[in-house]
Amino acid sequence: MKIRSLFIISTFLIFSQAQAQVRETASYSDSLNNNILLLKKYLSKGNNWHFTDSLAEKRLGGLIDFVENEPVDTLISYFQKFRSEPEHSFVFRLPEQVSDSLQVAGYLSADQVNQRLKALARQAEGEFSGRQINVPADLFDNIESKVELVPRGEGMRLFTDHIFQLPDSLRDLDAIPDDQVQTAEDFRRILRLDSLRDAYVEQKRQQYNDSIVKAYRNQLIENYRRQLIAERTTFLQGRLLDSVKVNNYDVLKQYNDQVMLAVNDSLSSAVRWMTEFADLIDNTTVSLVNYTNDTSQLVLSNLGRYFTRVWLKNAQNDSLSVLVKNVSKRGMQLVIEDGVTFSRFKQQAVKDFDFATLNKPSSSLDKIDKRYQMVTPWVIGGDGTTGFTQTYMENWKKGGESALSILLVLKGFANYSQEKVKWENSAELRNGWVKPGESKIQKNDDKLQFVSRLGISAFKKWYYSSEANFESQFFNGYKYPNRDKAISGFLAPGRFLFKVGMDYKPNKNFSLFISPITSKSVFVRDTLKVNQTNFGIERGKKSSWEPGFNTDLRFVKEIIPNVTWDTKYAMFFNYLEPADKFVVEWENVLTTQLTDHITMRMMLHTIYDSKILFDRQDKDGKPVLDANGKVIREPKLQLKEFITIGFSYKLNRRVYRAKAIK
Repeated sequence: MKIRSLFIISTFLIFSQAQAQVRETASYSDSLNNNILLLKKYLSKGNNWHFTDSLAEKRLGGLIDFVENEPVDTLISYFQKFRSEPEHSFVFRLPEQVSDSLQVAGYLSADQVNQRLKALARQAEGEFSGRQINVPADLFDNIESKVELVPRGEGMRLFTDHIFQLPDSLRDLDAIPDDQVQTAEDFRRILRLDSLRDAYVEQKRQQYNDSIVKAYRNQLIENYRRQLIAERTTFLQGRLLDSVKVNNYDVLKQYNDQVMLAVNDSLSSAVRWMTEFADLIDNTTVSLVNYTNDTSQLVLSNLGRYFTRVWLKNAQNDSLSVLVKNVSKRGMQLVIEDGVTFSRFKQQAVKDFDFATLNKPSSSLDKIDKRYQMVTPWVIGGDGTTGFTQTYMENWKKGGESALSILLVLKGFANYSQEKVKWENSAELRNGWVKPGESKIQKNDDKLQFVSRLGISAFKKWYYSSEANFESQFFNGYKYPNRDKAISGFLAPGRFLFKVGMDYKPNKNFSLFISPITSKSVFVRDTLKVNQTNFGIERGKKSSWEPGFNTDLRFVKEIIPNVTWDTKYAMFFNYLEPADKFVVEWENVLTTQLTDHITMRMMLHTIYDSKILFDRQDKDGKPVLDANGKVIREPKLQLKEFITIGFSYKLNRRVYRAKAIK
């Protein structure tokens, strides 16, 4: 009985403790959710509450993400396992969703299919034209009842309706005067003429009816021929459309499979890089506390080597300097610094010894060699400018037109410099629009450019260098006011230059890059919308390639305080045709910093490209024709200039890291 009571009491206690733990967990979970909801309420956009510190707002968002999402180690482990699985893929796309199908080799476009359909129609026409065909006999049944024939005895209608004409000898037989019918012979002669007229009329009636029947019969044959041609055309075109559908699907599927494989490989590489980067930058700060509660902070990270110094003390206030450095984000190493010694003093041996003197470490502890130095291999920066101009006129006596314009210029760079290696990367995005008067918005500036140059020190200020240069634009360009036909667009054209040569850099403001080995490629993504011949590409092709010699010069000079002149000069000529195919480009930008965030820019940009042709025009603006009646096309100097004042913002940041001294 006692055992049973003890069992019941124990069970009750265990159940009560479990219920308390459940209530505690539920209460903890509810408090967590309530706090998250509270933070989200004031972090959400559109409310009337604003944070006094933007950094606090950003890090509160990061705190919520950390609490709600999985830990970064879990994510890293998941993606490492996911990538190790065979046949893994992140994304897929159906073949019919390929947007750039016209660029796929073997894909038949609508124009090509229409041309083949027309050719099949001509083929079907040729199969049944100019030869005899077998027409079903039932088409000719009761053919006389299907046409309007002239009945017997009504043949004179053909002559009164002027379809036929009676001979002069058979006319007016009913109106012969009596004085001409004097003898029996005259009467018999008139009867013979009347009989001849009746026979002649009947002959013409039959001839007319035969022609009507023949014409109707020929029409039936021609209609049947047209029917056969239409049926043959429908059959041939249907078979072609079926084959085109299968062909285009197979071509797009094969192309899409390759693209999906490449995309998933890129995503896999990006995920690998991101997981490694996340594992690298994820860190933890720990506090090292000694016996006297002195605290030293140490960062545990895979990103670099961090260290701190800790003074170990005991109850007698003995001190020992220990250098603590991180091994990874999960480990640290403790090393007693070189040259550190200490002696234990016993109070009973030296009774008058002042142990308080141990609070001051020995001066020899300060003579520790420097083990690390801070280096700044990366410099990241850029600037952005937004200029806005608005003019409004109404009943303005001096004349003029209202206008609205905006220009956005973004420039960025990421430069690496370490010992004998220099790697310079830059990007420029420029876009401008103008709305003159009642006209629609027009584009007046559009540029997208990426440049990456890698150099290895050769001698003095010279570097062995290679450069990749890509340039295009974002939006379609038109010859305003005509907006029906685009003359340029995104990747139409696109220019890519790869250069190998020597770069002379005496200082950070001057660079002369001479590249005797240069590959220049110009391509047009969609030749259906943009005429590729306007950019020196042959008709029927989408790209052109040229080997040549290239020179780039860059010079930046601060003329006076807050006024800077930036000039770029580039020259390229084709080795195969150096006199006929060359490009010269010169860009000058004068920047005046009016205030910390207000800048005035003046730009003058000139280009002469022998492959880009324009229509020659006379003084009245009309095209000039050659002897064959074709418009004469020739290269011209291209010029662009603008002045803008607007808001600007600059960024220049160095990336620091610790480097061990060997």
